[in-house]
Amino acid sequence: MSRGNVMDLDDSSWEAIVEKGEKPVVVMFYSDMCPYCKQMEPSFFEYAEEFKEKVIFARVNVVKSPTIPHRYGVMGTPTFKFFCKGKPIYELTGAIYPSLIKKAVEENLEYGERCVKNTTWHAPEITGYG
Repeated sequence: MSRGNVMDLDDSSWEAIVEKGEKPVVVMFYSDMCPYCKQMEPSFFEYAEEFKEKVIFARVNVVKSPTIPHRYGVMGTPTFKFFCKGKPIYELTGAIYPSLIKKAVEENLEYGERCVKNTTWHAPEITGYG
């Protein structure tokens, strides 16, 4: 499902879009009850339109799909994670100045692939035993 140029991801769509996709991805981890998420959404949707040719913008509802935020260490909402070639390379958290998201997208487009080559990321083991 998508809204404008922002895709809504869940456990079944995450791997194909983020981990195996060709384009960089910016993911907004949010919840419906988060007032700061609602505050950040207009800018997130605006940037999704602006960068639609180069970057995929997506959202993950942390209540409906808790496995994904747990796997990537998301502790609060909103959290914006930037992925390049399936690896998380940058993160912004909270109600931030929207221009910081735009600047991060521009910088990650410029330096992201180089960062991926120098980054090793291992997913934490997920079990049912917290």
